Amino acid sequence: MTPHTRFDWDRAKRTGVPEAIYAEGKTAKQIIDTLREAEARQQAVLLTRLSAEQAQAIAAAGLTLAYHPGCRVGIFGSPADPPAGAPTVGIVVAGTADLPVAEEAEKSAAFFGLNPIVYADVGVAGLWRLQGIADDLRRHPLLIAVAGMEAALFSVLAGLLPTPIIAVPTSVGYGVAAGGTLALHAALGGCAPGVVAVNIDNGFGAAAAARKILGVTETGQPTKAHHG
Repeated sequence: MTPHTRFDWDRAKRTGVPEAIYAEGKTAKQIIDTLREAEARQQAVLLTRLSAEQAQAIAAAGLTLAYHPGCRVGIFGSPADPPAGAPTVGIVVAGTADLPVAEEAEKSAAFFGLNPIVYADVGVAGLWRLQGIADDLRRHPLLIAVAGMEAALFSVLAGLLPTPIIAVPTSVGYGVAAGGTLALHAALGGCAPGVVAVNIDNGFGAAAAARKILGVTETGQPTKAHHG
């Protein structure tokens, strides 16, 4: 155990979701020390909010990291591929500007043993785009919806589909929509039932919730019935 971090190596066994490293606010040395412990344990680790500078320092320390700069996610080690029959999760993205948050959800969901499928740039300003994929969306047992601005996507999806929806409001927007508060209020105050919300820009949290809702075990196998 490092002197500065008590990493929860058994969290996946206890809760179903492994601990990740939230890199923002940590020094490169603190992250590297934890990754060296993970290497000794032969355990893969997901890192979120990882800056390019931190990723470069990890590489300079001789540690191999798959870094995704768009969403600032790093994956250390070799997590198991989702097994055959792993539940799919549709990630529905309102606009291209929302993609970094959606990608965080996608990378996290895959790390957790799910099979994420992203549907990009289908916001309701061009409703025909969403209508065109509605039948495809119905085949997923769960949807993660990612939207900023007024976030009308959440209510529209819930009004069209029987699928439970995890709403991820994003900080994309300006004026009254700046910072994501309006999108969060839309997720919480929408009139269409069947929507639950995570915090602003929290793609990781949405993926963790999806894993628990779908009942996926540490080995990636579902523990309860799902359709897919």
